[in-house]
Amino acid sequence: MDATLKWIGGTTLAVLLALGALAFGGGLMAESATADGTSAAVAAEQVRIDPRPAIEAKLAADAERRAAEPFLIKRVLPIEGPMKYGEWHWDTAGVPETGKLVVTVDLEARVVSVFRDGYEIGAAVAMLGTDSHPTPIGNFPILTKERHNVSEKYGNAPMPWTLRLTWDGIAIHGGNVVENGYASHGCIAVPDPFADKLFDAARTGDLVVITRGQRIGMGDSLL
Repeated sequence: MDATLKWIGGTTLAVLLALGALAFGGGLMAESATADGTSAAVAAEQVRIDPRPAIEAKLAADAERRAAEPFLIKRVLPIEGPMKYGEWHWDTAGVPETGKLVVTVDLEARVVSVFRDGYEIGAAVAMLGTDSHPTPIGNFPILTKERHNVSEKYGNAPMPWTLRLTWDGIAIHGGNVVENGYASHGCIAVPDPFADKLFDAARTGDLVVITRGQRIGMGDSLL
C-alpha cells in the first residue's frame, strides 16, 4: 500500500474519504405559497410550532456551501498500528486555530477523525450501533451542541458533550464505556476526554461524514 494511503484508524496514515455529493432536502417558498400549495401563513405557523426542520435546512445549506470550498488533506496524525478501544489522540500543534472543521466516522475501522483546515487534529476509537440500531451512513451537519444531554428514549442515559446529528437521537457524545463488546443505539460514543475536546472545537453546522471503509490520499480533497 502506498505510504500516503491507509485505512482510518488502521496504520500510520489512515484517513477517511467522504465520497459523494451532499444530499440535503429543502424547498423554496413563494411569496404566498410553498411548492406543495401550503400557504405562507400556514408554513410560518408550522415553523413556529416546530422550528427544527427549518433549522436543519439552514444548517444543511450552510454545510453544503462550505463543502464546495477546497478542503485538501494536509496532515494526518502519526498513529502507530491499529488503534484500540479507549484510545484517542489530539494534537493541534502547528495547526491554524481557525478554519473549516470536518469530522469523519469510518464504521468499518470504528474510528472518528477530526480535521481542521485539512489537518487531522484528533482521532479516537468509537462505540457504534448494532444491526438492530445501526449508525446511519451519510453527511450530517451538527444540529445542536448540548453539554449535559441525556437520552429521553433510553432511560435518561447520560450523553455528555452531545453533538446532535439527527432529531431522532443520533449524535456524537461522550461514553463512560467505550470498549470491545459494547454498542450504542446508533450513536457514536467516544471517550469522554476526546468528546470534551471535540465539543470545544466543533460548532453547529460543521459537517460530520459517516462512511464505511473508504480511504483517501494525502493532497486529495476530503469533500
